[in-house]
Amino acid sequence: MNQKENFLKGFFKENPVFVMLLGMCPTLAVTNSAINGLGMGLATTFVLVMSNVVISLIKNLIPSKVRIPTFIVVIASFVTIVDLMMAGFVPALHEQLGIFIPLIVVNCIVLGRAEAFASKNTVWSSVLDGLGMGLGFAMALTMLGSVREILGNYSWFGFKFIDTDGILVFILSPGAFIVLGFLIALVNQFTKKA
Repeated sequence: MNQKENFLKGFFKENPVFVMLLGMCPTLAVTNSAINGLGMGLATTFVLVMSNVVISLIKNLIPSKVRIPTFIVVIASFVTIVDLMMAGFVPALHEQLGIFIPLIVVNCIVLGRAEAFASKNTVWSSVLDGLGMGLGFAMALTMLGSVREILGNYSWFGFKFIDTDGILVFILSPGAFIVLGFLIALVNQFTKKA
């Protein structure tokens, strides 16, 4: 697989949300607005890229018996950086995302890419993989948050375009499942034809 394919697979072919159905907890919990989806996606992308770089650099130094705990410590370090930076610079978003920022440590996408890709490939390939998967995750969360916010609040990224109440179910938990189901069906239909 060439570098371009390695980068692009996270957007459609192996999208963490729409194809592999990974990271469903933050996907369903924080996507009641587009800004929340984008913020969570970018935070996860940062952690994914940086942990992939470090794991790719130290892969030959890690004994096989402590491989997974080492990966978790590396990932947790970058999650802590993201958590503190968001608390300091975007406190409103940090408050909205709440517990789901620290839970990036155990996100299947991050740990899975560390195990399946970064521990077996070069640093540059790992950067591209992390960037592709992370941005694909961010794209999916932003799409889901956008649809839910548009239908539930008649707004997008906080800008109200119809001055009335939206369809409440789309802001609530059932709306996350409904919109995710339709988006997965749409992506499946689109990728089937490609």
